[in-house]
Amino acid sequence: MIRLLAGRGVEGDTHAGVTVQHRSRVRADPTQPNLRQLHLIHSELFDEVAAQGFSVSPADLGENVTTQGIDLLGLPRGTRLHLGPDVIVEVTGLRNPCAQIDAFQPGLLKAVLDVDAESQPIFKAGIMGVVVHGGEIRPGDAVDVVLPPPPHEALRRV
Repeated sequence: MIRLLAGRGVEGDTHAGVTVQHRSRVRADPTQPNLRQLHLIHSELFDEVAAQGFSVSPADLGENVTTQGIDLLGLPRGTRLHLGPDVIVEVTGLRNPCAQIDAFQPGLLKAVLDVDAESQPIFKAGIMGVVVHGGEIRPGDAVDVVLPPPPHEALRRV
């Protein structure tokens, strides 16, 4: 069970806060809003990297929530995810994975990045969101996806 706090993130998490908490972002501008209060990864990524020889389980990549059967990377910005009976999270963007992933398993950073036909990066290490309505969530809780009104804006790294 984890407790999510509206406007802050995961209770007790080092990245929880109204303003940015990630060291590099704090150095750049500590007054920026924290668009990375919650990190979600689709469990299908674990299967994808396992096929490349990596062993990754839930929470190994720093995510707070692991989903299954939801195309997280294809969601538009502003999508609201209803987690369990109470929590609402608004999707803000794609996780920009960092070199710390290679400290976990060498070469893993490259496995969670790709490039498209136009040589643009594809970030596969999950999505980030802000907590709109807090509460407790538990393993196995339902995740309901509520898309924002069109036009939809594709996710960018945050």
